[in-house]
Amino acid sequence: MVGDMAELGHFRFRIMAALLACAAPFQTIPLTAEQVPVRHMEGLMHGFLALRSLDGKRLADGEMTQIAEGDRVTSRLIFRFKDGSVYDDTTIFSQRGAFRVLSDHLVQRGPSFKQPMETSIDASSGQVTVRYRDQNGGAKILKERRDLPPDIANGLLFTLVKHIQPNVPQTIVSMVATTPKPRVVKLEILPEGEKAIASGNTKHETARYVVKVKIGGVAGLVAPLFGKQPPDMHVWVLTGDAPAFVKLEGPLYAGGPVWRIELATPAGFLLFSDAPMKDLQKTSCSAVFGCGRLVRCAE
Repeated sequence: MVGDMAELGHFRFRIMAALLACAAPFQTIPLTAEQVPVRHMEGLMHGFLALRSLDGKRLADGEMTQIAEGDRVTSRLIFRFKDGSVYDDTTIFSQRGAFRVLSDHLVQRGPSFKQPMETSIDASSGQVTVRYRDQNGGAKILKERRDLPPDIANGLLFTLVKHIQPNVPQTIVSMVATTPKPRVVKLEILPEGEKAIASGNTKHETARYVVKVKIGGVAGLVAPLFGKQPPDMHVWVLTGDAPAFVKLEGPLYAGGPVWRIELATPAGFLLFSDAPMKDLQKTSCSAVFGCGRLVRCAE
């Protein structure tokens, strides 16, 4: 058994050496990324989300808020986990013809994360700051200044997919991944087809996209061999005149498990369209929101 493991290690080492030897003359075909054009202006928004394992277990409650001031938008996505962990991502972006991230601040802490971190990105200066703790619990800070491309999409995926036409064969944007060392990778967004969903008696069309992480360089070549290739993400978007995020399946952070993020109704509320009439008749509604579609039930 020990001999077999040693032989496997030697084999992987030989593969790595061969790839590194070929790296100098080998020219990879670069993925050309560009900013996603704005189809409609983003504005005020407040939504509720649920984060679950793929078997349906609810792990965290989430909120997404968005405030617009002119062509400058502040978006915040936060998940509060049942084990006390927190994922909190605040992104400021502009929407002058195309989307452009101005800054992104991400906090991920608690036992749900393999590597708790706090990451700050200033896109205009290229400054990336990562705060984390090493294996011994010591506080560490990484600061790097990079020439960041204008299509950086950190904190913007839920927004961008609403603006990608389902008939566009490929969309490529960039993202700063931290492990904790910062690295710019590409996100390749490809349409996977359309599907009809129903809300009561009303049918809607959704578009499904697959998002592939392209690491690039020698690291990208060897990543699949060592199990480091990030899994694909799948995103569902409501199409039509007012596109909306519906669901995502994929990792929330680098090296994380595949989770499901979907729309949710806050606890203590019922949707008229979803609740049976006999249940609505038993409720005493103290407030009504969203044009009479969402009711708050008295305790």
